Amino acid sequence: MAKRKSLRSDSCPVARALDVVGERWALLIVRDAFDGMRRFGEFQKSLGVARNILADRLQGLVEEGIFTIAPASDGTAYQEYVLTPKGLALFPVVVGLRQWGEAQLFEAGEAHSTLLERGSGAPLRTLQVQGDDGRVLQVGDTVVRKVQA
Repeated sequence: MAKRKSLRSDSCPVARALDVVGERWALLIVRDAFDGMRRFGEFQKSLGVARNILADRLQGLVEEGIFTIAPASDGTAYQEYVLTPKGLALFPVVVGLRQWGEAQLFEAGEAHSTLLERGSGAPLRTLQVQGDDGRVLQVGDTVVRKVQA
């Protein structure tokens, strides 16, 4: 397989973000970590991904500062993958993808998992992009100021 071109120095924040978490296993690993998984075996069982691919993705996420490796919280010889603040900051990204998937990729009435607020048990409100004044913004209400070469 050909090596992907790095977007690490791209002036676009979306390109840089995709360079780190744009491969599908990366965000699925992060999703599982949000669900409480911390061990290699838990991720492997949940995702059904080949061990070598999982090991590679986890190593990359550790190198990028998304996870840190810690001794197992139960005192065993295992290690655990713990989300860092940088990793936890991906929560709205995963929620946004989830909500887009719910709205765009399921037929009406089709069963799917649901993200609920722990305290109330209520589904989360749909994420919205808002301006400084609180008004909901659409794509036409925004503009990207590109970096001049």
